[in-house]
Amino acid sequence: MAVPPASPEPRAVLQEDRLTYTPLPRSVRLARMRTARLVGEVWGLPEIAGDAAVIVSELSSNAIFHGRVSGRLFRVQLTRTAGTLRIEVTDPRTERLPEPRLPADDQEYGRGLLLVGGLSSRWGTEPLVVGKTVWAEIDLK
Repeated sequence: MAVPPASPEPRAVLQEDRLTYTPLPRSVRLARMRTARLVGEVWGLPEIAGDAAVIVSELSSNAIFHGRVSGRLFRVQLTRTAGTLRIEVTDPRTERLPEPRLPADDQEYGRGLLLVGGLSSRWGTEPLVVGKTVWAEIDLK
């Protein structure tokens, strides 16, 4: 009698991708497109690919507008486990931690972290010796 394969550990990494980007506005578009294709087509999770792409876009925008240091890159890392897609964006500014805010109706900017909070199961920050990582997780179950 054949024994069915064991389910992967909930935190065991099944797939991972990491890429650094130049802190320029066009990099946000590239990171968003890469995430949508990778999550939807390559990793087979089309139902969350759009949400993941928006989260990457918002966190990457924050990295280039609020976390930029001249001559330093930012990194986007995607990690899939059996139960979670984790999105991490790391930039070189330790002292500028993200703070959600409620912008006025006529303000054009300031809603990115509200979107991240609404599309993810949870999000937060991890300070580093140099820089910080802002992360968001989407539960897959």
